[in-house]
Amino acid sequence: MNAALARLDIPVLGTQDFLRVADLTADECRALLTLATQLKHMRREKQPHRLLEGQSVAMYFEKPSNRTRVSFEVGIAELGAHPVMLRKDEVNLGVRESIADTARTLSRYVHGIMIRTFAQADVVELAEYATVPVINGLTDDHHPCQILADLQTVQEHFGSCAGRTLVYVGDGNNIAHSLLEGCARVGMNVTIAAPSGYFPKETIVQRAEAVAKENGATVSVTDDVRKAVAGASVVYTDVWASMGQEAEQQQRKGIFQPYQVNASLMALAAPEAIVLHCLPAHRDEEISHDVLENHANTIFEQAENRLHAQKAVMVALMLQR
Repeated sequence: MNAALARLDIPVLGTQDFLRVADLTADECRALLTLATQLKHMRREKQPHRLLEGQSVAMYFEKPSNRTRVSFEVGIAELGAHPVMLRKDEVNLGVRESIADTARTLSRYVHGIMIRTFAQADVVELAEYATVPVINGLTDDHHPCQILADLQTVQEHFGSCAGRTLVYVGDGNNIAHSLLEGCARVGMNVTIAAPSGYFPKETIVQRAEAVAKENGATVSVTDDVRKAVAGASVVYTDVWASMGQEAEQQQRKGIFQPYQVNASLMALAAPEAIVLHCLPAHRDEEISHDVLENHANTIFEQAENRLHAQKAVMVALMLQR
């Protein structure tokens, strides 16, 4: 290992898998962010970091993807490993054969598995029977890799996440769930502003409240979006209808229209506030075109950070085996 690689701060995690942000302790979360930043610097300096030379990672997709597919495939290759793309029509998880059998088979071929699917329970079952690390690339309930990239973006912009306030505006979906878990762990105040009936799951909110208290932060959920955004350092939004909710698109437009992140709403945030969006964005729906363009540098830096955060996760999980 060369001197640059030897200086990397590679954490030893207390988990084999990364299924939720809640799988990490506060220290582990911060350590992964540090490693992600180091790997980002090495890439920009064109320093090779083939830490997973000779390994292979299976990538299974039931949901379509742009950022997840490209960032994982490129990241795996840059770490010196071989990405193996698996589509739904090839594997058909839980239909052609049981999830347990798929997990045990893949574990004999590859050194890690990334899965992007619908049900969190399927990811949990896959991880239960796999003997290699399983990484959640997205489910209906959680999007942990995205949130690590989000926290990295906030940390890079402000120097630290601790003590800042992030307000998520929109549907209480997988992003909201993982933001609650992630912000609570790094000591960042987090508020979910959503219409009544579209709040995040109460069990996740309650667990986040307990973790936030331990780390000197607060958690809140409200339908008063303007009050929530007042003084916020970070305003975050996502599409109003996620994959699988296309039939609700028109109904949701009417319900969520008052929750659009636009210039009027941003005027209430702190003067130094940044805007985040996990993308893809529906311009002039959840976010106005002008606000997206005004904050495009940060939003697309956030998208880039998916690559670095996911590499950090793979290195930490796969090198400790």
